[in-house]
Amino acid sequence: MQNEIYQVDAFTTNLFYGNPACVVPLKKWLANDVLLKIAKENAVAETAFFIDNGNEIELRWFTPDLEIDLCGHATLATAYVIKSVLKHPSNPILFTTQSGKLEVVYKNNFYYLNFPARKPIPTKLPKPIEAALNIQPQKIYKARDYMLVYENEDEIRNITIDRQIFDTINLGVGGVIVTAKGNESDFVSRFFTPQATILEDPVTGSAHCTLIPYWSKELSKNKLNAQQLSQRGGNLYCENIGERVIIAGQAQLYLKGTFYI
Repeated sequence: MQNEIYQVDAFTTNLFYGNPACVVPLKKWLANDVLLKIAKENAVAETAFFIDNGNEIELRWFTPDLEIDLCGHATLATAYVIKSVLKHPSNPILFTTQSGKLEVVYKNNFYYLNFPARKPIPTKLPKPIEAALNIQPQKIYKARDYMLVYENEDEIRNITIDRQIFDTINLGVGGVIVTAKGNESDFVSRFFTPQATILEDPVTGSAHCTLIPYWSKELSKNKLNAQQLSQRGGNLYCENIGERVIIAGQAQLYLKGTFYI
């Protein structure tokens, strides 16, 4: 059996920046272990698999380690392939996922992802995370992910993780967001996942389901510009709309090919 595959750099206008995702169109679902093996072989943060049923498109996301419940950059990459490469006529694009119905609108070369808000609540930091950080946060919150708030952008840039300690905790599909007010953007962030093949995710759309409600309240504004400060970096244009958030970005096609099973 042979399948098409695309690799897309999401949340960027330049190749080799943003977050790379692989996108695989399917006619029917393969066994879960096969999907996971494909994701491992692709060796990027996420591989998205989709089946086009006409009005709605079934969408699933796999890291090299497990299936996850929500992924922003791979959703953007999938929408890019569907709309800009395969020339699908629908706009908005409607996805059926583990996180419910997701809508992506394409307008002026941007993809606008309508995602569920995941509002953070104050909590305490688990000892392994605290011990793994070289700089301690000012505030600690949690939704799906832990969200650690810092004093400024420089601290976010300078954070390092002791992976030997960090990997002693298992957060399932969750991770650790570190964030602060930005110098040139409204807020900045980075994202780390313990016990994952890829420790730091380059640009994490789903983390902004938590970041947007928090910074919207802190900054008293609903429209925000965000920057993820990974080595590759990425830009996200965000809007708080109550129980939902809008996460917008652009993408670039890197690779189109065929793989064989």
